[in-house]
Amino acid sequence: MARSRTEIRKFDHLDIALKEDVGFHLSNWLDDAHLIHRALPELDLEEIDLGAEFLGHRIRAPILIESMTGGTGRASKLNEILAKAAEKFGIPLGLGSQRAALESPRLARTFKVAREAAPSIPIFANIGVPQIIGEDGPEIAGSVVDMVGADALCIHLNALQEAIQPEGEPRFSRGLEAIAAIAKSLRVPVIAKETGCGISGEVAKALERAGVACIDIGGAGGTSWSAVECHRAKRMGLRKRERIGLAFWDWGIPTGASLLEASNSTGLPLISSGGLRDGLDVAKSIALGASLGGFARKLLLAANMGQRRLEEALEILLDELRIAMFLTGCRDVGELRRAPVVLSGRLLEWARLRGIDPQKYSMRR
Repeated sequence: MARSRTEIRKFDHLDIALKEDVGFHLSNWLDDAHLIHRALPELDLEEIDLGAEFLGHRIRAPILIESMTGGTGRASKLNEILAKAAEKFGIPLGLGSQRAALESPRLARTFKVAREAAPSIPIFANIGVPQIIGEDGPEIAGSVVDMVGADALCIHLNALQEAIQPEGEPRFSRGLEAIAAIAKSLRVPVIAKETGCGISGEVAKALERAGVACIDIGGAGGTSWSAVECHRAKRMGLRKRERIGLAFWDWGIPTGASLLEASNSTGLPLISSGGLRDGLDVAKSIALGASLGGFARKLLLAANMGQRRLEEALEILLDELRIAMFLTGCRDVGELRRAPVVLSGRLLEWARLRGIDPQKYSMRR
């Protein structure tokens, strides 16, 4: 059976993410956020409770396996591995864009496998803004949620990727209106999700007014989708597109700065993602206002090496987060949200230029 253009594109994305250099050349700026060491934590390491509440669900740790893949045969096995790990560790799982399955229903299996492997944890469906603009947007949103028995819907905001992708659809006019219509009609919460360029305070406010339940900031510093499309263009011999991809490789708001923007502009739960490296980055993110820390390519590479390697990677993340909480004297995630953080360097300068008081973080407790 001939593969659709979308299926071929999804295969290319997965292959490039696994094989090529697609990372930002710049950091996520979380190096400029410093948790304060507490020499006398006044608790034992084994007392640390990583459990958290998120969108009405109790999860065992504030970590999200981010939306990554689907829509191609190879992705089915990877989604099964990711889902089994999410179920074992009691953490939520995001799925890749389900557009391919809408165009070719036979590909729905590559997404449905996740719910079969993970019957009890929160799973997030996924569709892009260009696909939900128009009168049939709420119906499309409902169909992708029903397809996988999802507990929430991620609507991804990937304007840069759509603009650079050879077959992209950079149609975002009335996108906010479409998101609002879905947030109003859908039976599950809506998560607005950037894909690597970050969320500004102004956009965060607009999304909150539109009725979304959560924002995944998807900041700059991790995988660059401009880089992914640059590699695709090179493989396709499209030199113009390759050059444009190179120009925008490092475009976006770094994760640390985006987290400051969103947390100081809305009261919504936030997911910190975009180049998070370890459990320490999760701890910093939570202290800066996030509810969860999300990981994508780091866990994709581990999953590609098998179930054991993925579970080992998650165990390390949880241990790193637990130790960071211990060293800051935080017994649970609620206390970590109130832990003092000192901003320095680029993050401090960004905060001051954008009217964010850095002392609100450093003078806690």
